[in-house]
Amino acid sequence: MIEISAHGTPRMRGVAQQGAADRQLVARATVGRVELARADGLIDADAEAYLAAQRRFHEEHDPESLDELAGIAEAHGLSEADLFAHLHLGTLRDMKGGGVLIEGCSAIAVAQGPEGPMVLKNRDFSGLHLGIQCVLRHSGPDIATGSVLSLGSLGSLAAWSSGINAAGLAVADTQVAVNRHRVGWLRYFLLPRLLARARTVPQALALIRSLPHAGGGTLVLADRSGATAGVELSAAGPVIEEGGLQWRTNHFRHPLVQDETLESDDDRIAGTSHSRHDYLSRILPTRSWTVASGKALLSAHPDPEGAPVCQHGDGGAGSETISSVIYSCSLGAMEISEGTPCLGRWQAVAPCR
Repeated sequence: MIEISAHGTPRMRGVAQQGAADRQLVARATVGRVELARADGLIDADAEAYLAAQRRFHEEHDPESLDELAGIAEAHGLSEADLFAHLHLGTLRDMKGGGVLIEGCSAIAVAQGPEGPMVLKNRDFSGLHLGIQCVLRHSGPDIATGSVLSLGSLGSLAAWSSGINAAGLAVADTQVAVNRHRVGWLRYFLLPRLLARARTVPQALALIRSLPHAGGGTLVLADRSGATAGVELSAAGPVIEEGGLQWRTNHFRHPLVQDETLESDDDRIAGTSHSRHDYLSRILPTRSWTVASGKALLSAHPDPEGAPVCQHGDGGAGSETISSVIYSCSLGAMEISEGTPCLGRWQAVAPCR
Protein backbone atom coordinates (compact mmCIF):
# COMPACT_ATOMS: atom_id res chain seq x y z
CA MET A 1 0.00 0.00 0.00
CA ILE A 2 1.33 3.45 -0.95
CA GLU A 3 1.94 5.68 2.08
CA ILE A 4 2.42 9.45 1.89
CA SER A 5 3.19 11.80 4.76
CA ALA A 6 2.67 15.49 4.11
CA HIS A 7 2.74 18.62 6.26
CA GLY A 8 1.77 22.08 5.11
CA THR A 9 -1.06 23.88 3.38
CA PRO A 10 -3.80 21.86 1.66
CA ARG A 11 -2.23 22.56 -1.74
CA MET A 12 1.18 21.40 -0.53
CA ARG A 13 -0.36 18.19 0.79
CA GLY A 14 -2.01 17.61 -2.58
CA VAL A 15 1.26 18.14 -4.46
CA ALA A 16 2.87 15.54 -2.16
CA GLN A 17 1.11 12.82 -4.20
CA GLN A 18 3.55 13.53 -7.03
CA GLY A 19 5.54 10.49 -8.12
CA ALA A 20 3.70 8.06 -5.86
CA ALA A 21 2.44 5.99 -8.80
CA ASP A 22 2.43 5.91 -12.59
CA ARG A 23 0.50 8.93 -13.89
CA GLN A 24 -1.30 6.79 -16.45
CA LEU A 25 -2.78 4.60 -13.71
CA VAL A 26 -4.09 7.65 -11.88
CA ALA A 27 -5.41 9.23 -15.08
CA ARG A 28 -7.20 6.04 -16.11
CA ALA A 29 -9.00 5.74 -12.77
CA THR A 30 -10.01 9.42 -12.57
CA VAL A 31 -10.15 11.64 -15.65
CA GLY A 32 -10.47 8.52 -17.80
CA ARG A 33 -13.82 7.85 -16.15
CA VAL A 34 -14.82 11.47 -16.75
CA GLU A 35 -14.00 11.16 -20.44
CA LEU A 36 -16.15 8.04 -20.67
CA ALA A 37 -18.96 9.86 -18.87
CA ARG A 38 -18.81 12.69 -21.39
CA ALA A 39 -18.85 10.23 -24.28
CA ASP A 40 -21.89 8.53 -22.77
CA GLY A 41 -23.73 11.86 -22.41
CA LEU A 42 -23.65 11.84 -18.62
CA ILE A 43 -21.90 15.22 -18.49
CA ASP A 44 -24.14 17.48 -20.55
CA ALA A 45 -25.08 21.17 -20.21
CA ASP A 46 -27.26 20.51 -17.15
CA ALA A 47 -24.47 18.56 -15.48
CA GLU A 48 -21.94 21.32 -16.21
CA ALA A 49 -24.32 23.87 -14.66
CA TYR A 50 -24.65 21.71 -11.56
CA LEU A 51 -20.87 21.31 -11.30
CA ALA A 52 -20.45 25.09 -11.56
CA ALA A 53 -22.94 25.61 -8.74
CA GLN A 54 -21.17 22.96 -6.67
CA ARG A 55 -17.86 24.72 -7.20
CA ARG A 56 -19.32 28.01 -5.98
CA PHE A 57 -20.69 26.26 -2.88
CA HIS A 58 -17.33 24.70 -2.01
CA GLU A 59 -15.43 27.90 -2.75
CA GLU A 60 -17.53 29.54 -0.03
CA HIS A 61 -17.70 26.74 2.53
CA ASP A 62 -14.72 24.44 1.91
CA PRO A 63 -11.90 26.25 0.09
CA GLU A 64 -9.34 23.98 1.77
CA SER A 65 -10.54 20.96 -0.19
CA LEU A 66 -10.44 22.88 -3.47
CA ASP A 67 -6.88 23.96 -2.68
CA GLU A 68 -5.90 20.35 -1.99
CA LEU A 69 -7.55 19.25 -5.24
CA ALA A 70 -5.56 21.89 -7.15
CA GLY A 71 -2.37 20.48 -5.66
CA ILE A 72 -3.40 16.94 -6.61
CA ALA A 73 -4.04 18.05 -10.20
CA GLU A 74 -0.57 19.62 -10.30
CA ALA A 75 1.00 16.47 -8.85
CA HIS A 76 -0.38 14.20 -11.55
CA GLY A 77 -0.51 16.63 -14.47
CA LEU A 78 -4.30 16.33 -14.68
CA SER A 79 -7.15 18.78 -15.16
CA GLU A 80 -8.44 20.09 -11.83
CA ALA A 81 -11.88 20.58 -13.38
CA ASP A 82 -11.93 16.93 -14.45
CA LEU A 83 -10.88 15.77 -10.98
CA PHE A 84 -13.70 17.88 -9.51
CA ALA A 85 -16.12 16.26 -11.96
CA HIS A 86 -14.75 12.82 -11.10
CA LEU A 87 -15.66 13.28 -7.45
CA HIS A 88 -19.23 14.07 -8.58
CA LEU A 89 -19.71 11.16 -11.02
CA GLY A 90 -21.95 9.20 -8.64
CA THR A 91 -24.14 12.24 -8.12
CA LEU A 92 -24.35 12.98 -11.85
CA ARG A 93 -25.20 9.34 -12.55
CA ASP A 94 -28.04 9.49 -10.03
CA MET A 95 -29.39 12.67 -11.59
CA LYS A 96 -29.70 10.79 -14.90
CA GLY A 97 -31.70 8.02 -13.27
CA GLY A 98 -28.95 5.83 -11.89
CA GLY A 99 -26.71 3.12 -13.29
CA VAL A 100 -24.33 0.43 -12.17
CA LEU A 101 -23.07 1.22 -8.69
CA ILE A 102 -19.33 0.62 -8.36
CA GLU A 103 -18.90 2.49 -5.08
CA GLY A 104 -20.24 0.00 -2.57
CA CYS A 105 -18.87 -0.63 0.94
CA SER A 106 -20.00 -1.87 4.32
CA ALA A 107 -19.11 0.31 7.33
CA ILE A 108 -19.50 -0.27 11.06
CA ALA A 109 -18.95 1.80 14.20
CA VAL A 110 -18.43 -0.04 17.49
CA ALA A 111 -19.06 1.94 20.67
CA GLN A 112 -17.32 -0.31 23.17
CA GLY A 113 -15.50 -3.60 23.52
CA PRO A 114 -12.36 -5.17 24.98
CA GLU A 115 -10.20 -2.95 22.74
CA GLY A 116 -12.34 0.18 22.83
CA PRO A 117 -14.34 1.99 20.16
CA MET A 118 -13.60 1.11 16.53
CA VAL A 119 -14.66 1.90 12.99
CA LEU A 120 -14.49 -0.90 10.40
CA LYS A 121 -14.96 -0.76 6.65
CA ASN A 122 -14.78 -2.90 3.54
CA ARG A 123 -14.05 -0.61 0.59
CA ASP A 124 -15.92 -1.90 -2.45
CA PHE A 125 -14.87 0.05 -5.50
CA SER A 126 -13.52 -0.20 -9.03
CA GLY A 127 -10.62 -2.60 -9.49
CA LEU A 128 -8.91 0.25 -11.34
CA HIS A 129 -8.04 1.65 -7.91
CA LEU A 130 -6.12 -1.41 -6.73
CA GLY A 131 -2.83 0.11 -7.89
CA ILE A 132 -3.43 3.63 -6.63
CA GLN A 133 -4.87 3.19 -3.15
CA CYS A 134 -2.94 5.12 -0.54
CA VAL A 135 -2.62 5.82 3.15
CA LEU A 136 -2.25 9.55 3.73
CA ARG A 137 -0.81 11.09 6.88
CA HIS A 138 -1.64 14.81 6.85
CA SER A 139 -0.95 17.73 9.17
CA GLY A 140 -1.05 21.44 8.57
CA PRO A 141 -2.33 24.82 9.74
CA ASP A 142 -5.93 24.02 8.77
CA ILE A 143 -6.01 20.69 10.64
CA ALA A 144 -7.15 21.72 14.10
CA THR A 145 -7.17 18.12 15.35
CA GLY A 146 -3.39 17.74 15.10
CA SER A 147 -3.09 15.24 12.27
CA VAL A 148 -5.17 12.90 10.12
CA LEU A 149 -4.51 9.34 8.99
CA SER A 150 -6.74 8.25 6.13
CA LEU A 151 -7.39 5.74 3.38
CA GLY A 152 -8.05 6.95 -0.14
CA SER A 153 -6.79 6.87 -3.71
CA LEU A 154 -4.25 8.93 -5.60
CA GLY A 155 -5.94 11.61 -7.65
CA SER A 156 -8.56 12.23 -4.98
CA LEU A 157 -8.88 14.14 -1.73
CA ALA A 158 -7.65 12.73 1.58
CA ALA A 159 -10.08 10.41 3.40
CA TRP A 160 -11.82 9.49 0.16
CA SER A 161 -13.16 6.46 2.00
CA SER A 162 -12.35 6.76 5.69
CA GLY A 163 -9.92 8.11 8.27
CA ILE A 164 -9.04 8.90 11.86
CA ASN A 165 -7.50 11.92 13.53
CA ALA A 166 -5.11 12.35 16.44
CA ALA A 167 -8.01 13.15 18.77
CA GLY A 168 -9.44 9.66 18.15
CA LEU A 169 -12.40 10.53 15.91
CA ALA A 170 -12.85 7.95 13.12
CA VAL A 171 -15.27 8.13 10.21
CA ALA A 172 -16.09 5.93 7.21
CA ASP A 173 -18.58 6.32 4.37
CA THR A 174 -20.69 4.20 2.07
CA GLN A 175 -22.24 5.12 -1.27
CA VAL A 176 -26.01 5.27 -1.72
CA ALA A 177 -27.53 6.06 -5.12
CA VAL A 178 -30.50 8.38 -4.53
CA ASN A 179 -33.26 10.10 -6.46
CA ARG A 180 -32.82 13.49 -4.77
CA HIS A 181 -29.82 15.81 -4.99
CA ARG A 182 -29.20 19.50 -4.47
CA VAL A 183 -26.34 21.96 -4.37
CA GLY A 184 -24.51 21.25 -1.12
CA TRP A 185 -21.55 19.67 0.61
CA LEU A 186 -20.35 16.67 -1.35
CA ARG A 187 -19.52 13.73 0.91
CA TYR A 188 -16.00 13.38 -0.48
CA PHE A 189 -15.27 16.96 0.58
CA LEU A 190 -17.05 16.55 3.92
CA LEU A 191 -14.98 13.57 5.09
CA PRO A 192 -11.57 15.29 5.26
CA ARG A 193 -13.08 18.42 6.81
CA LEU A 194 -14.72 16.43 9.60
CA LEU A 195 -11.37 14.89 10.46
CA ALA A 196 -9.59 18.25 10.24
CA ARG A 197 -12.07 20.21 12.36
CA ALA A 198 -13.86 17.83 14.78
CA ARG A 199 -12.38 16.02 17.77
CA THR A 200 -15.53 14.21 18.87
CA VAL A 201 -18.69 12.75 17.38
CA PRO A 202 -20.84 15.61 18.79
CA GLN A 203 -18.54 18.17 17.16
CA ALA A 204 -18.68 16.27 13.87
CA LEU A 205 -22.48 16.10 13.99
CA ALA A 206 -22.70 19.85 14.62
CA LEU A 207 -20.59 20.39 11.50
CA ILE A 208 -22.74 17.99 9.50
CA ARG A 209 -25.89 19.81 10.58
CA SER A 210 -24.45 23.23 9.77
CA LEU A 211 -24.75 23.12 5.96
CA PRO A 212 -26.91 21.54 3.24
CA HIS A 213 -25.64 18.38 1.58
CA ALA A 214 -25.55 17.32 -2.05
CA GLY A 215 -27.29 14.08 -1.06
CA GLY A 216 -26.36 10.41 -1.29
CA GLY A 217 -24.20 8.24 0.91
CA THR A 218 -23.89 7.48 4.59
CA LEU A 219 -21.34 7.91 7.36
CA VAL A 220 -20.54 5.98 10.51
CA LEU A 221 -18.50 7.69 13.23
CA ALA A 222 -16.93 6.81 16.58
CA ASP A 223 -14.65 8.66 18.98
CA ARG A 224 -12.34 7.87 21.86
CA SER A 225 -15.10 8.34 24.47
CA GLY A 226 -17.28 5.68 22.84
CA ALA A 227 -19.75 8.07 21.21
CA THR A 228 -21.01 6.78 17.86
CA ALA A 229 -23.36 7.87 15.10
CA GLY A 230 -24.77 6.77 11.78
CA VAL A 231 -25.68 9.46 9.26
CA GLU A 232 -27.77 9.20 6.10
CA LEU A 233 -26.90 12.20 3.95
CA SER A 234 -30.21 13.11 2.38
CA ALA A 235 -30.41 16.31 0.36
CA ALA A 236 -33.46 17.16 2.47
CA GLY A 237 -31.22 17.13 5.55
CA PRO A 238 -29.04 14.58 7.33
CA VAL A 239 -30.83 11.85 9.27
CA ILE A 240 -28.74 11.02 12.33
CA GLU A 241 -28.87 8.10 14.76
CA GLU A 242 -26.59 8.26 17.80
CA GLY A 243 -25.15 5.67 20.15
CA GLY A 244 -24.40 1.96 20.24
CA LEU A 245 -23.52 -0.11 17.23
CA GLN A 246 -24.00 1.65 13.91
CA TRP A 247 -23.74 0.00 10.49
CA ARG A 248 -24.57 1.03 6.95
CA THR A 249 -24.34 -0.57 3.51
CA ASN A 250 -25.66 0.93 0.25
CA HIS A 251 -29.21 2.00 0.93
CA PHE A 252 -30.97 4.45 3.24
CA ARG A 253 -32.65 2.52 6.01
CA HIS A 254 -34.42 5.25 8.00
CA PRO A 255 -38.16 5.53 7.25
CA LEU A 256 -37.83 9.29 6.66
CA VAL A 257 -35.50 8.82 3.68
CA GLN A 258 -35.54 5.16 2.65
CA ASP A 259 -37.68 5.91 -0.40
CA GLU A 260 -34.87 8.09 -1.79
CA THR A 261 -32.68 5.04 -2.51
CA LEU A 262 -32.39 4.14 -6.19
CA GLU A 263 -32.75 0.35 -6.20
CA SER A 264 -31.35 -1.87 -8.95
CA ASP A 265 -31.61 -5.65 -9.03
CA ASP A 266 -29.18 -5.70 -11.97
CA ASP A 267 -26.43 -4.11 -9.87
CA ARG A 268 -24.43 -6.59 -7.80
CA ILE A 269 -23.45 -4.00 -5.20
CA ALA A 270 -26.87 -2.37 -4.81
CA GLY A 271 -28.53 -5.77 -5.12
CA THR A 272 -26.66 -7.18 -2.11
CA SER A 273 -26.96 -4.09 0.08
CA HIS A 274 -29.99 -5.36 1.98
CA SER A 275 -28.59 -8.86 2.50
CA ARG A 276 -25.30 -7.44 3.81
CA HIS A 277 -27.21 -5.09 6.12
CA ASP A 278 -29.41 -7.93 7.38
CA TYR A 279 -26.38 -10.13 7.98
CA LEU A 280 -24.72 -7.40 10.02
CA SER A 281 -27.97 -6.87 11.91
CA ARG A 282 -27.90 -10.52 12.97
CA ILE A 283 -24.20 -10.78 13.75
CA LEU A 284 -23.14 -7.45 15.24
CA PRO A 285 -25.24 -7.46 18.46
CA THR A 286 -24.20 -11.01 19.35
CA ARG A 287 -20.52 -10.36 20.11
CA SER A 288 -18.05 -8.15 21.91
CA TRP A 289 -15.94 -6.87 19.05
CA THR A 290 -12.15 -6.79 18.88
CA VAL A 291 -9.78 -6.08 16.00
CA ALA A 292 -9.32 -9.82 15.43
CA SER A 293 -13.04 -10.57 15.34
CA GLY A 294 -13.58 -7.50 13.17
CA LYS A 295 -11.15 -8.89 10.60
CA ALA A 296 -13.11 -12.13 10.50
CA LEU A 297 -16.36 -10.23 10.03
CA LEU A 298 -15.02 -8.18 7.12
CA SER A 299 -13.79 -11.41 5.48
CA ALA A 300 -17.23 -13.06 5.55
CA HIS A 301 -18.31 -14.77 2.30
CA PRO A 302 -21.86 -15.64 1.28
CA ASP A 303 -23.46 -17.91 3.87
CA PRO A 304 -26.61 -19.96 3.26
CA GLU A 305 -28.62 -16.77 3.68
CA GLY A 306 -26.38 -14.82 1.27
CA ALA A 307 -24.26 -12.09 2.81
CA PRO A 308 -21.22 -11.22 0.65
CA VAL A 309 -19.49 -8.82 3.03
CA CYS A 310 -16.20 -9.64 1.27
CA GLN A 311 -16.90 -8.95 -2.40
CA HIS A 312 -14.91 -10.58 -5.20
CA GLY A 313 -14.78 -9.01 -8.66
CA ASP A 314 -13.57 -10.14 -12.05
CA GLY A 315 -10.24 -8.33 -11.89
CA GLY A 316 -11.43 -5.56 -14.21
CA ALA A 317 -13.06 -2.18 -13.72
CA GLY A 318 -16.09 -3.54 -11.86
CA SER A 319 -16.61 -3.36 -8.13
CA GLU A 320 -14.88 -5.58 -5.59
CA THR A 321 -13.49 -5.24 -2.08
CA ILE A 322 -10.21 -3.49 -2.82
CA SER A 323 -9.27 -2.92 0.82
CA SER A 324 -10.45 -3.29 4.38
CA VAL A 325 -9.59 -1.13 7.34
CA ILE A 326 -10.09 -1.09 11.09
CA TYR A 327 -9.54 2.12 13.06
CA SER A 328 -8.87 2.00 16.80
CA CYS A 329 -10.16 5.20 18.38
CA SER A 330 -8.29 4.51 21.62
CA LEU A 331 -4.95 4.23 19.83
CA GLY A 332 -5.53 6.59 16.90
CA ALA A 333 -4.27 3.73 14.73
CA MET A 334 -5.37 1.67 11.76
CA GLU A 335 -4.88 -1.83 10.40
CA ILE A 336 -5.40 -2.28 6.70
CA SER A 337 -5.63 -5.11 4.20
CA GLU A 338 -5.16 -4.39 0.51
CA GLY A 339 -7.31 -6.57 -1.72
CA THR A 340 -10.02 -8.84 -0.39
CA PRO A 341 -9.65 -9.26 3.40
CA CYS A 342 -10.08 -13.04 3.18
CA LEU A 343 -6.49 -13.16 1.92
CA GLY A 344 -5.34 -12.16 5.41
CA ARG A 345 -2.80 -9.57 4.27
CA TRP A 346 -3.32 -7.22 7.19
CA GLN A 347 -0.71 -4.70 8.23
CA ALA A 348 -0.59 -2.23 11.10
CA VAL A 349 -0.01 1.46 10.37
CA ALA A 350 1.76 3.66 12.89
CA PRO A 351 -0.69 5.63 15.07
CA CYS A 352 -1.84 9.14 14.28
CA ARG A 353 0.06 11.65 16.42
